Amino acid sequence: MEVWKTVRNDTFDTQAMELFRFQAQSIPVYKQYLFHLGVNPEQVQRLAEVPFLPIRFFKEHDIRSYEFQEAAVFESSGTTGQITSKHSVASLDVYHEVCRQGFEATFGKLEESAIFSLLPSYLERSNASLVSMMDHLMNSSGNAFGGFYLDNYASLVQDVNEASRQGIKVILVGVTFALLDLVEQFPQAWPEVVVVETGGMKGRRKEITRAELHRTIKEGLGVQQVYSEYGMTELMSQAYTAGGMYFHAPPWMRVQLRDVNDPLSPAAPSRPGGINVIDLANAHSCAFIETMDIGRGGEGNSFEVLGRFDHSDIRGCNLMTL
Repeated sequence: MEVWKTVRNDTFDTQAMELFRFQAQSIPVYKQYLFHLGVNPEQVQRLAEVPFLPIRFFKEHDIRSYEFQEAAVFESSGTTGQITSKHSVASLDVYHEVCRQGFEATFGKLEESAIFSLLPSYLERSNASLVSMMDHLMNSSGNAFGGFYLDNYASLVQDVNEASRQGIKVILVGVTFALLDLVEQFPQAWPEVVVVETGGMKGRRKEITRAELHRTIKEGLGVQQVYSEYGMTELMSQAYTAGGMYFHAPPWMRVQLRDVNDPLSPAAPSRPGGINVIDLANAHSCAFIETMDIGRGGEGNSFEVLGRFDHSDIRGCNLMTL
């Protein structure tokens, strides 16, 4: 079931409702959750009435439809002793295709770029979804430059400079705290380099606002703008900023805002709210996820992340508080 491939703006609601009815019966945990809420899936007539599964359930249960053999199990990061989320993925090929289409929609064809990945704390884990995504993107670019870098900043700088000297478009995807380390240890003038930050501080540094982060990276690396990625272990899809504060979701992904005090009610118009994500690429896990992020809607299929609910894990991709 690859609903995400065929969805259009005018068919999104209908296709999302079809997927909801399928998952309400085929995912045991979601089916039981709806039962405890007193929700009869057959009586849900509009997308606005669909209950979203709290993201913490990925820590406590195996969220999947009845029948499939997982190709991979992605696991979230976490501090020692912390329970992590696990996401069973039916097909790595589908996951990689979803990632590629979303990435290319923002940054252009992979074959036209050299992609560098500065991902300490992710590379030390073999089952991180971000590592799987970046490995596929870099291999698909076919460029001799690029690759994974742990904390060897000097080699990274040398390779980026050489690729740029040869006129190759460079995309640097880095975990937030590592980009700040790079800025402090090896400040650069990279006006043509595309920098994408993700992953947050991972407890390595004090959390700062996205605006402050972007300003620091711009000044330290001499780039014209900084992009951000919004993604997480529990989702197949990602959203990206286009150099500003608002994330733009791909056509098969939408965000709805819920009331911060009543998770089953929508947020008031023009008010911030808890972020609920509909990810139609999550066909074999749950496509309707209640995250622990707070945000506000923008024009079209865009949204801004303002922070996180108190006491939620600060571990996801790019979730900084104001």
